[in-house]
Amino acid sequence: MSALLTLLEVQPGGTADIWIGPASGPDGKRAYGGQFVAQSLAAACRTVDTDRLPTNMHLQFLRGGEAGDSVDYTVTRVFDGRSAAARRVDSHQDGRLLTTATVSFAIDLPGPEHGQRSSMPHDPDMLQQTGPAGPAPSMPLDEIDIRIADDTSSGEFVRRLWWRATVPLPDDALVHTLVAAYVTDVYMIDPALQVHGHSMKARSHRSGTTDSSIWFHRRVRADHWNLLESTSPAAARGRGVVAASLIDHDGVIAATLVQEGLIAERELPGAAETACAATSPDR
Repeated sequence: MSALLTLLEVQPGGTADIWIGPASGPDGKRAYGGQFVAQSLAAACRTVDTDRLPTNMHLQFLRGGEAGDSVDYTVTRVFDGRSAAARRVDSHQDGRLLTTATVSFAIDLPGPEHGQRSSMPHDPDMLQQTGPAGPAPSMPLDEIDIRIADDTSSGEFVRRLWWRATVPLPDDALVHTLVAAYVTDVYMIDPALQVHGHSMKARSHRSGTTDSSIWFHRRVRADHWNLLESTSPAAARGRGVVAASLIDHDGVIAATLVQEGLIAERELPGAAETACAATSPDR
């Protein structure tokens, strides 16, 4: 099995509704956020009927995790109805709570539909393979083709990240959804810095995702080209928001994503000590 598929395959724990997510590695590195998103979703999916696909997921990053260690996922069965279900998933390493998520599920129902682009901005096969917007040592990048083509022609920074899995995937809608949830987290908060001429790669600011939400509209094929098109509508108080559409190769919007992330300025050396001295009651 590929490294990507192995990473997304959670295993039963010692008790009911406890699942173990494999470590990504390498040791000593911080775990990739997309791992928690995808493994939390995988654990939740293990506890619902297969006719109920995820409709939305909301996850809070509370602490960083260790890439070299496995992750324990505890699923709480919040609700089970005739056509819908809800789960809460908490992740832990060594007893420390790292993330908490809610996931909603529902059966497909007939109704009006919209959300398709009349044209796509690029032919991804003609773009250079760039990889992510920065280092990603925990991701099996030999199994994921990523091509970024940023655009500022409208006066707004738009990130266009094309991606596809390059390893054979089973014809299982859930597997493709898990791969999409895993890949689309990569440096997703970066556009909030790019608006101001900065980047997460430059490490000029303290940065990282704090909250992640995904609404799943249609099934995605992770082994075909998909476009994650994102912009940052607002930033303040050291945090920025990024909104994105996941669009398949035919222009159909498969998912909507929103993230909030930390984009705070780093303190200059000695700034903290100076501030403390200036406010000290002994001064």
